[in-house]
Amino acid sequence: MSEKKQSRNVTKRHEFADYLNVQSGEGSGFVLMGTGFTTLDENPGAQTSKKKYVNEAASSSSITSYETVFPFESDLIIQQEAVLALYKVGRNHLTGSDAEFQYVRVELWDRIPDKDNEFAARLFTVSAEISGISGEDEISVSGNLNAVGDPVNGTFNTETKTFTPLSETGGSQGGEV
Repeated sequence: MSEKKQSRNVTKRHEFADYLNVQSGEGSGFVLMGTGFTTLDENPGAQTSKKKYVNEAASSSSITSYETVFPFESDLIIQQEAVLALYKVGRNHLTGSDAEFQYVRVELWDRIPDKDNEFAARLFTVSAEISGISGEDEISVSGNLNAVGDPVNGTFNTETKTFTPLSETGGSQGGEV
């Protein structure tokens, strides 16, 4: 009897690409969040509801929602548009919609068949919470990108830097963000 070989290839951080829309108003101004960023993680933050029934010794838990946060740290490289946009949120004490961006997380290992430079992606609206601008020599910017509402599943073209949402049935809706 032959056993199915199990893959042990762990996905690496560089197999994700992150883009921040630094252009306000209509149009796409997605820029790569690469150079300058030393960390950019994802914490889905599952929220639970627990209940214990009288006839059970253990309580039951259900996932009720998510509070997704993307903690980041970056060097302040003013030529990097995404870093500079986040720095300005903290420097200028921006709040509300002035501190919000569109953010796309792209899974570079999940290429869309028969499409050049197009990959599975999720679009988030995020509020930029800048918690630190610090450094004795080189300046760093740190904080969180806090998800606002639900993410949108879709595809992202890394050449044209356009996000296309998927319909409920999994097909493309044809609209670009």
